[in-house]
Amino acid sequence: MTADHSHTQNSAQVIDGKSFAQKLRGQVAEQVTSIKSKYSLTPGLAVVLVGQDPASQVYVRNKGKQTRDAGMEAFDFHLPANASHDQVVRQVQDLNGDDRVNGILVQLPLPPQVDESAIINIIDPAKDVDGFHVVNAGRLATGLPAMIPCTPLGCLTMLKETLGDLSGRRALILGRSNIVGKPMASLLVKESCTVTVAHSRTKNLKEECRRADILIAAVGKPEMVRGDWIQKGATVIDVGINRIDVPGGKSRLVGDVCFPEAVKVAGAITPVPGGVGPMTIACLLSNTVTAACLQNKISVPQPTG
Repeated sequence: MTADHSHTQNSAQVIDGKSFAQKLRGQVAEQVTSIKSKYSLTPGLAVVLVGQDPASQVYVRNKGKQTRDAGMEAFDFHLPANASHDQVVRQVQDLNGDDRVNGILVQLPLPPQVDESAIINIIDPAKDVDGFHVVNAGRLATGLPAMIPCTPLGCLTMLKETLGDLSGRRALILGRSNIVGKPMASLLVKESCTVTVAHSRTKNLKEECRRADILIAAVGKPEMVRGDWIQKGATVIDVGINRIDVPGGKSRLVGDVCFPEAVKVAGAITPVPGGVGPMTIACLLSNTVTAACLQNKISVPQPTG
């Protein structure tokens, strides 16, 4: 999966999230075909979008397309930006009771009049393919089977494919959100890593980062992690997606890691875009298949690939 970097001196292996995601989507499509033929069951994913946020609209469209491409049912529900909290609650409750829907995803962020954490926790935990429900968070933290949030799941998949066995490695997670930082820590503890969670209050942050064999950056600050923050040969997973302005009135996407500096030091690194991002939707599809199997008490087909 390595790109050709022969032109640079000792540059890192660039972890190609697009090809990982393509492989995972292929496996999901294969699982869906098997479930359909064996049990005449078609997994279904419902996405609820409140308002007209352009980035969210693009994202929801991509999710719908990839869901259908994998042979699943995609249900889209758009509510106006001024929808009340109760309207969103009713929509989610309808989907909880709909047998065609195995996975429910409420696109975040929600408008201010809608209570985000209340909505997440109204989703049936068995259909919570985002893995944000307090029941799934608790199960993951205590080592029980759970719906795992898509971004950390994608990061873990790429780490294991790149490094093999992770046990005994020293991992640092920069960021403590419920969406990435905390679940990522639980997953890496389960893989027997020695895990540090660092954040805005961490003292000697650069030194902490430099001790890590695995560095996961998820703080939402453009290019915060510099080349000299990284241990030589470490594996760097950059979860950040930040849009920055460049001369000429244009903008471009960068991660939380300064890629041009980091690529000279790291052993392997994910780019932005094209790293973690594509894996997130692929993991969402995979979670939907898992949810459909659990709800119907059938075993998840093992992909052949």
